[in-house]
Amino acid sequence: MPHLLHRPFGTHGEVHRITPERAGWRYVGFALHRLRAGDKAAAATNGEEAILVMVEGRARIAGGGEDFGTVGTRMNVFERTPPEAVYIPRDAEWAAVAETDCTLAVCSAPATPGGDFPARRLETPATAERGRGTNTRHVNNIAMEDSPVAERLLVTEVFTPAGHWSSYPSHRHDEDDFPRITYLEETYYHRLDPSDGFAVQRVYTDDRQLDETMAVHDHDVVCVPRGHHPCGAPYGFDLYYLNVMAGPRRNWRFVPAPEVEWILARDA
Repeated sequence: MPHLLHRPFGTHGEVHRITPERAGWRYVGFALHRLRAGDKAAAATNGEEAILVMVEGRARIAGGGEDFGTVGTRMNVFERTPPEAVYIPRDAEWAAVAETDCTLAVCSAPATPGGDFPARRLETPATAERGRGTNTRHVNNIAMEDSPVAERLLVTEVFTPAGHWSSYPSHRHDEDDFPRITYLEETYYHRLDPSDGFAVQRVYTDDRQLDETMAVHDHDVVCVPRGHHPCGAPYGFDLYYLNVMAGPRRNWRFVPAPEVEWILARDA
């Protein structure tokens, strides 16, 4: 199996490129651009759809025959305000010109010809709180199931306060058995505040044939091909991550790990 933890390969320009071929799966692609004011990033979607998420900073973005003007209001990801994003259909071109230093995430997945999803600016709902106690976190649903803006892509971001857990209770979405569970590959793009901190992510299956625990640092990406995938933020370091999911169908259905089912029953 290809390795799960990906460190950035630079600090300027394109610093991540996760392709299905590199990840050893079929659906999710992820790229990250760290741009300085005046820099340009551009690409063609070819047979994929894409959601461009302005993680922080501002850029002028055009794509799919539309000029979206300036995209981005959040200058620091840990402001926790909802991000701005745009959808680019398959077989289209897009370009972004940075107006400030900025971080641009490119989330992609295969799309079928003649899809009904046009290029558009996405409206992210207000930040929502999820969980309780030290499982409390704050979520921005950029393009989840209840928002019919894409054929396959599901995109969300999560802020986990220091000392808390998220993507927890542990759960998996690695079988195509709707409505019980859906098959969704997933990437996690991590940020830390302060940036020299670390967090922990574990990826494991019930039979432990896959069982990896990773220390993640600022700008790392973790691939989750299957299994449960909880994250923990140590005291003193807030954790952010951007999730990209895609699979045969655009539904998020998961099964909890056996050892945490009692927690879900208690909190129901």
